[in-house]
Amino acid sequence: MAAPLDEVWAFHSRIAGLEALTPSFMNLRVHGVERPNDRESADDESPEVDESDRSESVLDAGTRVELSIRPFGVGPRQHWKTEIVERVRDDDAAYFVDEMNGGPFPYWRHAHRFFGVDGETIIVDEVTYALPGGPVGDAVSPLAVVGFEPMFRDRHRRTKQLLE
Repeated sequence: MAAPLDEVWAFHSRIAGLEALTPSFMNLRVHGVERPNDRESADDESPEVDESDRSESVLDAGTRVELSIRPFGVGPRQHWKTEIVERVRDDDAAYFVDEMNGGPFPYWRHAHRFFGVDGETIIVDEVTYALPGGPVGDAVSPLAVVGFEPMFRDRHRRTKQLLE
């Protein structure tokens, strides 16, 4: 994409970026963001984090996010808890990894990789997952790409619209 690594990295490093990239039909709600320093000061009498501060705060390693989706407004909300388990930024590359630790998939690991090349940025998403349902989920797992591939194409298209 025709946007510098610094801008793309900053955009993807915040809850506001996730909210901007999630289609409205998913009915995303962010219920909470707990940063590592929030846990360290849990015994302190610190004030509540303002909603706008939460959306703009950087998702550092150790940050936990609780969210839910309700695609097309149908069925019950699907709750999701994820944690940023890695976050690294070098001169020409950056990545962060989130892992689900509560939600619709028995296993979910999403690596977000960014490469700066001549003032532009290459974005690579790598998702490792297991579908629910044990052996049946394993058997149909290759079909999940039918849903995931368009979702990530849409996220990349939205990123381009917002940052180029």
